[in-house]
Amino acid sequence: MGITLAFIALFSWGIGDFLIQKSARKFGNWQTLFYICVFSVVALFPFVYKDMGALVGNPKDMVFLLFASVVILFAALFDFEAFRRGKLSVIEPVNAMELPVAVFLAIFILREGITLWQGILIGALMIGIFLVATRSFEHLKNIHAERGVWFAVAATIGMGLTDFLFGVGGRDISPIMINWFTDLFLTIVSLGYLVYRAQTKKLIADWKTDKKFILELSFVDNLAWVAYTFSMTYIPIAVATGISESYIAFASVLGLTLGGEKLRKHQKFGLVVCIAGAVALAFVS
Repeated sequence: MGITLAFIALFSWGIGDFLIQKSARKFGNWQTLFYICVFSVVALFPFVYKDMGALVGNPKDMVFLLFASVVILFAALFDFEAFRRGKLSVIEPVNAMELPVAVFLAIFILREGITLWQGILIGALMIGIFLVATRSFEHLKNIHAERGVWFAVAATIGMGLTDFLFGVGGRDISPIMINWFTDLFLTIVSLGYLVYRAQTKKLIADWKTDKKFILELSFVDNLAWVAYTFSMTYIPIAVATGISESYIAFASVLGLTLGGEKLRKHQKFGLVVCIAGAVALAFVS
């Protein structure tokens, strides 16, 4: 079950990222974030409202959920700023390092045990994801001097920590609750920003015009997060993250087939490594 859910997250994130790119270009980052999060708040509410009383009465869980919400918010903000300041060819390879951050935390904090073959295959996935995400190696020679790179590093650490926290929260609290609570937090923050920027009329107008696209985007992205969180209740965080993070390769395939993008030789090799590694990791797990 955990392997199946991790693959659902993989394919959903791949489709979701392709749609998010279109949405961000059309609506903007904050508006896209609001649409995705408010969908989750509404859709998941029937599954969490009975547990809200117990949650309020448990300060430890509330603090944990608030901490996870703040981490994912700052990770998103750093990510937005990194892409705004830096070059895509530099920022994307840095973001690909989200996987080793989550794996490191799972192994050294939770003491999660993985087999030798699982470790080898997770390492292969890291290499494959890096190759797919790296359009050119030219910019990486002086990566420390590139604009936006330190924002990308902060975002990568934040997203790796977010993956880890969702695994812990999914196990200790509830996979549905941690998704609902963090999305409620992000909904309030993003709506506040849009109100401050006087963009509420545009928010409503875009919803009326592109309702079908917004619902499709929101459903797919939230399905990925819920499936990913549930998968970590069945299998180690390192394995679930290793499989699901291969969505970067799947998103590249979509960009290649639907977006008219062309992959370079090393990216194609990385794509093959990702696909083979994810299937093999599922098999040995």
